[in-house]
Amino acid sequence: MPNTQVRLAVVIGSVRPERFGPTVADWFVGETQHRNDVRVDLVDLAADPTGSPPTTESSGLTHRLDAADAFVVVTPEYNHSYPAALKNMIDSHGREFHAKPVAFVSYGGLSGGLRAVEHLRPVFAELHAVTTRDTVSFHAAWKQFDGAGRLKDPAAAAAAASRLLDQVTWWARALQAAKATSPYPA
Repeated sequence: MPNTQVRLAVVIGSVRPERFGPTVADWFVGETQHRNDVRVDLVDLAADPTGSPPTTESSGLTHRLDAADAFVVVTPEYNHSYPAALKNMIDSHGREFHAKPVAFVSYGGLSGGLRAVEHLRPVFAELHAVTTRDTVSFHAAWKQFDGAGRLKDPAAAAAAASRLLDQVTWWARALQAAKATSPYPA
């Protein structure tokens, strides 16, 4: 297993027009390019052409989530919690998250989206997922990125992303090994 890439679904949780999520997600996906142990599938919940979050099998979302070994949820904080589209996607899928790790990259104002993350942890626990302890958080995110979507001061965020990726890939491998020995009893 150590030589196998972890299939990492990076989920952009906001669907609002003029959202900042793609900027943060693109930065994070760029950080994964420094590693050879992950293969990223960028899942944008706003990609459905009807404008509603893709939550049906026909959208391919279920297959993409099921194929993932691990997840990184990129979430803003809306009203001290996470976006409705993200909640809708999570509630429309359960088994796809069983015995898989979930990590978080959050952004927002003063709290940097951390209140959204704290609301997401028990939701994913209910889906039998394991959340990583460390997160990447951007306080006043729109001030931390330049007009081209690059971080103005990337060192600390890059270190946090590396630590997050170390944890989520460790959990993915550990859970895969456990499931290979004994199926998860959901």
